[in-house]
Amino acid sequence: MQSTRAEDEVRAAIAAAEDESATPAERAEMLMEIAMGLQQRPKSAEQILAAVDLYDRALSVCPQDERLLSARIFARKGTALLILPDEGTAALQQARAAFEAAMPSLVDFGRPEELAEAEMNLGLAIQNLAGQHKARITDAISAYQRALRTFDKAHFPKEFAILQNNLATAFLSIPFTDARSKMREALAVQAFEEGLKIVNLIDHPAEYAMLQNNLGNALQYASSSHTLENNLRALDAYDEALKVRLRDTMPLEYANTVANKANCLWNLPDDPERPENGNRANVRAAREYYRESREIFSASGQAEKARTVAEALEQIERELLSATPDDSNQQGGVEHRHLN
Repeated sequence: MQSTRAEDEVRAAIAAAEDESATPAERAEMLMEIAMGLQQRPKSAEQILAAVDLYDRALSVCPQDERLLSARIFARKGTALLILPDEGTAALQQARAAFEAAMPSLVDFGRPEELAEAEMNLGLAIQNLAGQHKARITDAISAYQRALRTFDKAHFPKEFAILQNNLATAFLSIPFTDARSKMREALAVQAFEEGLKIVNLIDHPAEYAMLQNNLGNALQYASSSHTLENNLRALDAYDEALKVRLRDTMPLEYANTVANKANCLWNLPDDPERPENGNRANVRAAREYYRESREIFSASGQAEKARTVAEALEQIERELLSATPDDSNQQGGVEHRHLN
């Protein structure tokens, strides 16, 4: 039903764009706008593919001298490819190519915020490709930094916060194999904190929660001598994120954050002032959070995340079963992949 509806919308768009009373530029713009409508809150991958097809049709009829319109179509096509479900890298490679094709004309003729948006999206495409060893993460960082020339904290707080988050996650994705690892960790934490100076719980709840969750992850997994202090700060950050990420309204985001909080609790003593007394209560609390997040991931079809949490839960169950009351001073914990 969904694919049939998408096909109907595409046919209607093509018919409208073939109106001979319209100029080629008008037809190209019409196709772009219909594609953008298809792309908004898509209910299936077919709708996104249909949007990509319409963008390609728009490019095919767009006059060569309409450089800015062509660039805008390429940039919109890139955003569609970014959200296309794809287990490989083909869509991401095409998205990167689309953004790069748009850049020269956006530089020459576009508004500064159009160029900055394209740079931000280019950075995201490259960052995702870097995660699959198909691009350099430093190129993503450069794109984000170029976008920040326009998306400053004063005039574009939401975009500034998103860029700080993306920069921080990019810094953290670089393998910690050289002397600059600690510096990159510090830069990541600083970027999250910079973003949180601009967005707040009331005006930008989604961005606020995203930054708090990811700040918690950065603090929790930092290779620092201040592990206890960092974990306590991470716990506070997760609790801030959970003011927005509620199970009823944002179940997957909620599950991501409580799974991260569970791992943090697992590594925290019950009484930070007396760590020698162990962390049995925190381990039990972590177990409940793991159970809850596994239930949500399983019900939502997030098999990989459900498996990751289930492995941690199995380990924590074994730890609790093997421990006696006298063993409560044995602090466990394991670092597993954090969830966004």
